[in-house]
Amino acid sequence: MGTDAADKDYKKTSLQLTGMTCAACANRIEKGLSRMEGVQEASVNFALEKAAVVYDPGVVTVQQMEEKIEKLGYGTAKETADLQLAGMYCAACAVKIEKVVNRMPGVQEATVNYAMETARVEYNPAEVSLQDIQQRVEKLGYQAVPKQEAEGRQDHREQAITMQKRKFILSAVLSLPLLWAMVAHFSFTSWIWMPDLFMNPWFQLALATPVQFYIGKQFYVGAYKALRNLSANMDVLIAIGTSAAYFYSLYLTLDWAMAGASAHHGPAMYYETSAILITLVILGKLFESLAKGRTSEAIKALMGLQAKTALVVRDGQEMTIPVEQVLVGDTVIVKPGEKIPVDGRVVEGMSAVDESMLTGESIPVEKKAGDTVIGATMNKNGRLTFTATKIGKETALAQIIKVVEEAQGSKAPIQRIADVISGIFVPIVVGIAVLAFIVWYFWAAPGDFAHALEIAIAILVIACPCALGLATPTSIMAGSGRAAEFGVLFKGGEHLEVTHRIDTVILDKTGTVTKGTPELTDVEPYGMEESAFLRLTGAAEKGSEHPLAEAIVAGVEAAGVQLPQAEQFEAIPGHGIRAVVDGREVLAGTRRLMAAKHVSVEPALGRMSELESAGKTAMLVAVDGKYAGLVAVADTIKETSQAAVARLKQMGIEVIMITGDNERTAQAIAAQAGIDQVRAEVLPEGKADEVKKLQQQGRKVAMVGDGINDAPALAVADIGMAIGTGTDVAMEAADVTLMKGDLGSIPDAIYMSRRTMSNIRQNLFWALAYNSLGIPIAAIGLLAPWVAGAAMALSSVSVVLNALRLQRMKV
Repeated sequence: MGTDAADKDYKKTSLQLTGMTCAACANRIEKGLSRMEGVQEASVNFALEKAAVVYDPGVVTVQQMEEKIEKLGYGTAKETADLQLAGMYCAACAVKIEKVVNRMPGVQEATVNYAMETARVEYNPAEVSLQDIQQRVEKLGYQAVPKQEAEGRQDHREQAITMQKRKFILSAVLSLPLLWAMVAHFSFTSWIWMPDLFMNPWFQLALATPVQFYIGKQFYVGAYKALRNLSANMDVLIAIGTSAAYFYSLYLTLDWAMAGASAHHGPAMYYETSAILITLVILGKLFESLAKGRTSEAIKALMGLQAKTALVVRDGQEMTIPVEQVLVGDTVIVKPGEKIPVDGRVVEGMSAVDESMLTGESIPVEKKAGDTVIGATMNKNGRLTFTATKIGKETALAQIIKVVEEAQGSKAPIQRIADVISGIFVPIVVGIAVLAFIVWYFWAAPGDFAHALEIAIAILVIACPCALGLATPTSIMAGSGRAAEFGVLFKGGEHLEVTHRIDTVILDKTGTVTKGTPELTDVEPYGMEESAFLRLTGAAEKGSEHPLAEAIVAGVEAAGVQLPQAEQFEAIPGHGIRAVVDGREVLAGTRRLMAAKHVSVEPALGRMSELESAGKTAMLVAVDGKYAGLVAVADTIKETSQAAVARLKQMGIEVIMITGDNERTAQAIAAQAGIDQVRAEVLPEGKADEVKKLQQQGRKVAMVGDGINDAPALAVADIGMAIGTGTDVAMEAADVTLMKGDLGSIPDAIYMSRRTMSNIRQNLFWALAYNSLGIPIAAIGLLAPWVAGAAMALSSVSVVLNALRLQRMKV
């Protein structure tokens, strides 16, 4: 963040913006915030209408930033909540609540009415939630419950869309007669009936004026605010272009009237140019807003997954309460077919839980006492009782939503190019339009003011850089949202961009290529029935707490063998165990244990070496002093590892496995997964060195691990990918989080990145090509202003629609 960033306590906030009309607006707000003392970094996303700011709260406040935004001519969206309070017993209680809530980050103003026992809070929803405010009040010892919200209440974006629809309908109704009059001028449309009234200049003036100054007021206001801050944006282009057409037509109208003309038909007017332009721009912005709304459907879908109520046990009574009122430590009951309301740990019951919303994996996961459950997942067939461990913003779903929102709100490096271009575009275009007017008026068509004006207007309108400003953020929003549906969480647009350049993937072995927990893989009795052998071996190992012993017991129980209680048990460190089961002495362990107990294991030595060469841990078993067989345990590879490695190779990516295990075990696992290159016996800090070596060779490296043991390597790699399905997975120290917990998500992530970047490049190409071709075509007089307006509107919509194709993409 800066040289002194480590010495200061920087904070990050997000502000919902209103009033932006193009990418130039976003650039201006970004520059204005960046120049404020105490602001370390500011990033404004035009498509998402959000500003992300890193700042020093000791130097600048959020309120000052909002005031700066308002001075620049824009606004910030705020929400107001009315809370019903309970538990207050004097005015001091009201003062206390008011003070504490007012100090919360994101709260603009809080007022508490003691007499009515109510509170009204104005807050920034991007920085603090209503649930946070409620919980803060409850921590003070009071209760805060939202009042019944007014039915049909809409958010600020929906209200803006509704207003734009009304404006468009009115503008279209007023502009239609003007369009009719314009079309009737063409010789090939002479058969169209034309009322004389439509050709009357006063009638045209009456229709065009409300369109120009009521419907088009937003462009004048936007242009004024931009020019007041010594900058220019799309509003400036529209205001200049339409005003030129309107006022020139007004001049012709007044000139015609002063000449005392009595005919209904006046001179050729250009009222339709300004009115139709404004109508088309309004239509384009409406389509754009509707399309942009679809890019955030991933967030809406995630939010819609949350349960609305929870069945909790309080004071021995079962009660149904809103999920917002669940507290950490509450006992929660979930019946079959219900959603799990919050994160927790099962204390009673067994069931299968559908976690596909989290991992994308359709197979339900078995849950029993001690297992964790995640809010918004679906309980299938059993009753579960669990203790709530995470609520509100701490739940896995809330963390996922936060990650996706931040990714959608962040900028990819490629967007900086578009920002620079759109920032200087408007002044250049105005200059080109003025130059074109001069050339046409004085040289190309001397004295033809109307024609020169039409060309200048066409240039101003066709050059609006809306499509350029939307090219990158809409693709980032759609791509990262779609990736989240596949269980791939990108932490930011920059990571989404870098991932497509990855050419080398380093895989940690344990827990990444393999399952991370040992399993019983081989059972080879010698001279006795397998069931009897398993019964004795399992019962003997049941007394041990060693992970390998636990794996053996789990494997024996999975085979349906009932295990008796051992009469005696003794752990022999470094060697194995000794136990007495059903009156028989059982030894299980290493060669050294058998040698110490004088048990001949000659028949097993060859097979034991084979198993160890395959990366397995083999244990010898003796019963009553005689060799009885062996069992082998191994950390087996995940079912999806081999297919995932094959996909990565098909994509032209080199795959390397890295592990602290010995060379023989590592090679065995790598061979099973289809990995050709292995780095074995590498310490955690050595993994980071291996990454650096590859980077020095010019490679773009992705490190894939569990996000904890591999932290140094994850930090050094160009892209760090954390694999896991725990409730804290979204907070792992990695650039990309793979929710499914298997390697199949790695090629998914790279594929999503490649497709998203391809989509961005398409958008940028067409946006730039559109402006590059449109301006000269308009300049040579081949583009009527109303056609330029339609093309400009369609260009923005086409860019957004192209980005939306990512939402239908399959991996």
